[in-house]
Amino acid sequence: MEALDLTALTAAEIVERVHDGRLSAVEVARAHLARIAEREPWVGAFQEHEPERVLAEAGAVDSRPDRFALPLAGVPVAVTDNVDVAGYPTRHGSAATSSEPARRDDELVKRLRGAGAVMIGKTRMSELGIWGFTHSALGVTRNPLDLELDPGGSSGGSAAAVAAGMAVLAFGTDGGGSIRVPAAYCGVVGLKPGTGVVPLPRGAPEHWCGLTAAGPIARTAADAALMLGVLSGRGDSEQRDIDSGDLWPARIALSLRDPSPSPIGRLHSDHRAAAVGAAARLRAEPGGATVTVADPPYPRNLASLWTRRWQAGVASDLADLGLDDPDVEHRTATLARKGRRVLRFRPPYPEAAAVWRERFLDWLDAGGHDMLLTPAVAGPPLRAGALLGRRYLPTLLVSAVRAPYTQAWNLAGLPAVVAPVTVRGAPVGVQLVGRPGDEPKLLAAAARLEWRAVPALAASARGR
Repeated sequence: MEALDLTALTAAEIVERVHDGRLSAVEVARAHLARIAEREPWVGAFQEHEPERVLAEAGAVDSRPDRFALPLAGVPVAVTDNVDVAGYPTRHGSAATSSEPARRDDELVKRLRGAGAVMIGKTRMSELGIWGFTHSALGVTRNPLDLELDPGGSSGGSAAAVAAGMAVLAFGTDGGGSIRVPAAYCGVVGLKPGTGVVPLPRGAPEHWCGLTAAGPIARTAADAALMLGVLSGRGDSEQRDIDSGDLWPARIALSLRDPSPSPIGRLHSDHRAAAVGAAARLRAEPGGATVTVADPPYPRNLASLWTRRWQAGVASDLADLGLDDPDVEHRTATLARKGRRVLRFRPPYPEAAAVWRERFLDWLDAGGHDMLLTPAVAGPPLRAGALLGRRYLPTLLVSAVRAPYTQAWNLAGLPAVVAPVTVRGAPVGVQLVGRPGDEPKLLAAAARLEWRAVPALAASARGR
């Protein structure tokens, strides 16, 4: 009989086996460490990872008297490198930050450990989580589905680790698509919860002027729901059966419109096909949804409203981390200078975001829509390392045309999930957006769509 590939198991499958004694947390950890040793040299997902530490942590889970009740018992979890994990440096994707290890776990990491998860390592990101790609002075991360390509960002290391079977779950932060864009490019599920559902790292009341949320990355929607229950602290209230008919959305609005049209960007045919195909799939399900083609009333100044918050947020990050302009990448310093001007002369005001949020919710109500379906990204990812050393404006222009569909929902503070569907035999992400509190409903819809991701590595690397 062929040996069971532990790295292909979902979080729910691992938890079930650890609960009933068929597996130990150490066995699961060893399998994933072996997968990291095999694949990490090609992918470059991790910034920090120590096998001895991982095995010790897994052994501690096996020794817990309550292991049979832990919701994430023995599940390997990757943590994006802007979140403190005791004993590892927190580099924020920047060579300018300290290499001193964090002294204590962030509250979110405490919740994961308390639930029995094993921290498998810290994953790479773009500098300060600014960009929708994952390469910086600290290293280049590659997409496991095609090693010539970038995995998206800024939480690209986390998505790559999950897609390659080096972690079962990961979590990161999302201020404009940093969870959803890499999920789309790596063929996994990524959820940006609504404002306040999951605490922000370091206990911050807000980040990037209210844009940022923290959430899970997983290979299945069910696993994302399981992790969300732990991160939110709501336990079973967040772990409802996402296959329940009670969560099934009856009415879906499909929109292909770019929220911030650009003369140099347009929707790639594969991503158009993914969104249209996802709508057809949801309509064809038993008790299927009614799908209506309808465009939300995006504000004309949506891009400006988001960009000014992003710029101001980056300026605040440099100040909070004690970094100076000469220490960071040139494009980061330029962005921070713009942000300081925003903060000095015309700080963002929350009313504009609230107006957009209410306008969208009113549009849902008036149209009788349960949720919105859109493309997740507009086109394929960059080449791996393509923008190393590039300055602010070229980086902005190249990045912006690829991911125009995500920022609107950070500004509105509404939940949005990206799930993979199949186009020409490959995974392509689509996005679903809902009302406050709709995270379980969005994940239920994502589960109907999902392309079951098997830990992957491009054939070009498997043969090396």
